[in-house]
Amino acid sequence: MNPLNNPTDVLSWTNQDPRESQLFNSWGIQYRFSTVVSPNGQSTTTLWRTVRANKEDRVAKLEWAANGGLGRAVIGKNAVPMSDMVRPDPRYQGARIFNAPDGLTYRWRPSSTSPDVLLEDGGGTVVALFRPTRPTRYQIGDVYGELHFYRNAGTATIMHPPIMDTVTVTAMLYRFCKAFGL
Repeated sequence: MNPLNNPTDVLSWTNQDPRESQLFNSWGIQYRFSTVVSPNGQSTTTLWRTVRANKEDRVAKLEWAANGGLGRAVIGKNAVPMSDMVRPDPRYQGARIFNAPDGLTYRWRPSSTSPDVLLEDGGGTVVALFRPTRPTRYQIGDVYGELHFYRNAGTATIMHPPIMDTVTVTAMLYRFCKAFGL
């Protein structure tokens, strides 16, 4: 399946470390991950979504474990272990599953034909993907990948903010797990 993509459905992703990165398109920065370390050594990553010029909403707060591993995610009023958002799927090598706000289970898994990491809905339809790219310099920052959303695939809800936000958080956690062998 090769859904037609509107160019705004592709977000360029800066930085090799996804905990301190930005996702942008021709409209500007859409999401921003910002990580701070408190005086006691606690690392917290906040995901911000741009809602209009000079206005961001906090989407999620990720509180990392003391050893730098997966900790707790607070999305809206819900707190969940980060590990629940990237549960290994024993059916596929390197795959991770999560439950989204729509009640469905989604799966990030490596493509068998490319370096892409595919996001499949419960029916196996590819609704998004992360594509690693050769580092490319932009004014916003160096881009290391692209997050593609297939607007009309599956139940066609991938672009709805609660789903899109969760996909962005889980894509970051997937990249983090791959980078650090978790």
